[in-house]
Amino acid sequence: MKEDVIEARGLTKVYGQLRAVDGIDFSVGRGETFGLLGPNGAGKSTTMRMIACRSPLSAGTLTVEGLDVRTHARRVRSLIGVVPQDNNLDPDLNVRQNLLTYARYFRIPRRVAEERCDELLSLIGLEARAAARVEELSGGMKRRLMIVRALLHRPRLLVLDEPTTGLDPHVRQEIWQRLEEFRRESHVTIIISTHYMEEAEKLCERLLVIDKGRILASGSPRELVRERVSSYALEVRDIDGPLLQVPPEITAIERGGAHLYFAPQPEALTPLLKAYEGQRLIVRPSNLEDVFLQLVDTESEVGAA
Repeated sequence: MKEDVIEARGLTKVYGQLRAVDGIDFSVGRGETFGLLGPNGAGKSTTMRMIACRSPLSAGTLTVEGLDVRTHARRVRSLIGVVPQDNNLDPDLNVRQNLLTYARYFRIPRRVAEERCDELLSLIGLEARAAARVEELSGGMKRRLMIVRALLHRPRLLVLDEPTTGLDPHVRQEIWQRLEEFRRESHVTIIISTHYMEEAEKLCERLLVIDKGRILASGSPRELVRERVSSYALEVRDIDGPLLQVPPEITAIERGGAHLYFAPQPEALTPLLKAYEGQRLIVRPSNLEDVFLQLVDTESEVGAA
């Protein structure tokens, strides 16, 4: 069993009448990549700020490396690397200077800092841009530089808040690959918030699906798909009329002008293929997006009831 790096119990954050985080419980094991998946405004970034000791708790408990964030915030900050949602690199400094200046906050000796800069810039493929100004870098290069900066003091925990928002799919794939390399080589624990299903599915060993500050589901991506929507999906697009009657082993859902049917085996969907002959349809493996949309749609229906 993995040792817990983060443990939250009844974690709550209130802004006036808004409960941005509403009494959630979770733990993160050492060396794993753990994800918070949810729509904008779900409470992901608020949770990340509390872990990073950048926003105080309203209620509950939160420990990082066994340290209470309320009483040991300075020590906790020294043990974690944080990549915020927005770019906060210094535009007046070049790539290398950004890293060396940051190293001074952690009292890393100059020679050691220079060695780590060279090592990390080489690892992410930015060694040729060491003298470039930040404004000369692409969006993907800036994100890579922010990740490297967060790793400079060799943290035990890397906190990534929406690390690839606004980047094109090719750059996102590249950053995902780099993060997995960092985790394998340094054994750093990673907690990541995202609203990208593919990002959560590719990177995270375990997930919390959250919305409106509450946990809707938790588990590995594969477990969530298997338990929540079954293994295979028939998707019929641009369809009018009611859902078909189906046996108990098939789940039927209507969503955005489409009919979706989920079953444990693709053969169970064969009779439905005949019923929808001539329509736009596809049989595919179920995925995390199916889980997410079902959970969030169900939560919205409950809230409206």
